[in-house]
Amino acid sequence: MNAQVLYTDNLIIRRFEESDIHALYVILSDEEVNRFLPWYPMNDIYETRRFLDTGFEKQSYAVCLKNDGFPIGYINIAEKEPYDLGYGIRKEFWNRGIITEACKVVIEQAREEGLPYVTATHDRNNPGSGRVMQKIGMRYHYTYEELWQPKNIMVFFRMYQLNLDGKYDRIYMGYWNQSNVRFIEKF
Repeated sequence: MNAQVLYTDNLIIRRFEESDIHALYVILSDEEVNRFLPWYPMNDIYETRRFLDTGFEKQSYAVCLKNDGFPIGYINIAEKEPYDLGYGIRKEFWNRGIITEACKVVIEQAREEGLPYVTATHDRNNPGSGRVMQKIGMRYHYTYEELWQPKNIMVFFRMYQLNLDGKYDRIYMGYWNQSNVRFIEKF
């Protein structure tokens, strides 16, 4: 995404700044918050700094409450296919609709920038993330098994997609094709 700052009624969504390192550490160091994320919790500020330097800050936006501008979460959409949406938020802000609100404005920005679609996946054991995907208009298409790295565990992921360009019959099949175990769930 090319936007520098996005606003909603309650949020400011902006690029991470150097001064946000401690706020990001709070998010990325919490074991419960990071249980279903692809990396291990950060051990200290220095590890968080190295993580940021891998490119996280270039592709992620800080999700901040309007009243103080302090980052409480992050959101991103990959710039290449499959245009995967990712997000995380401090647990004391779970179940308040904050990530749903942030996702809606970020997806609208992606639509304006010409992204054809957005995908998102969640661990089957994390249905809360799936509810966010449903609330923002994404549709479930299939479940696949993957050896998740670097955690080295087998995970069943549910793949959701939202087409932004009017081609509603398009389904990204990359995850399906890469997995030996894949199926469509009824729920």
